[in-house]
Amino acid sequence: MKAFLTHLAAVAACLVLCQCAGSFGSGNMGGPTLEERKAAIASEARGDHYIGRRYYVKKTRFWGYVREPRQGWNRAKLVVVREDKKRQPDRLPESGGGRNYGYDQNYEYKLRGYFTGQKVYDPNSNQILPEFMLTGYDVLNRDPGWLFRPDDRYDPYRITLVPR
Repeated sequence: MKAFLTHLAAVAACLVLCQCAGSFGSGNMGGPTLEERKAAIASEARGDHYIGRRYYVKKTRFWGYVREPRQGWNRAKLVVVREDKKRQPDRLPESGGGRNYGYDQNYEYKLRGYFTGQKVYDPNSNQILPEFMLTGYDVLNRDPGWLFRPDDRYDPYRITLVPR
C-alpha cells in the first residue's frame, strides 16, 4: 500500500508540473529592465506612425498590439490588420517548410497607417477588435523581450500576453 501511495503521489506531482508548464507557455521572453523600457519609450520620436508588436497565436486572425509613440504598452490595442494598401510583414503560407506565417512573433515594428474606426470579429479568439489599415512598416527590433511585464510568458497556442 505504501508503494502504491508513493507512486500515486509521484504521478500527481508529475501532472501538476505538466499543467503548470503548459500554463506558463514556452518560457520567459527576457528583455530590458523596467527602467530601460520606460526610458526607451520616453525617447521615441513622435510623428505620423505607430509602434506595433507582432503577437502570433496559432489559428487566430489578429495581428498584434499597436500603440502611439511614447505611450506605454498598457495603452496598446490588439488589432486586426487590413491589408488593402500593404500586406502585413509575415504574409506567408500558414504551413509548409521554411519561414511561415507568424515567424515574426514578438518583432517590434514602426507602422504607418491608421485605425479605420471599424471593428472586426476574430472567431478563433472570440474577440471584436479594432481594424488597423496598414500602409507601410519598418522592423525596429527582432528581439525586444517582454511586452507588458518582465515575467511575460509566451504560449503559441493560447492568448497569454494581455495588459493588466
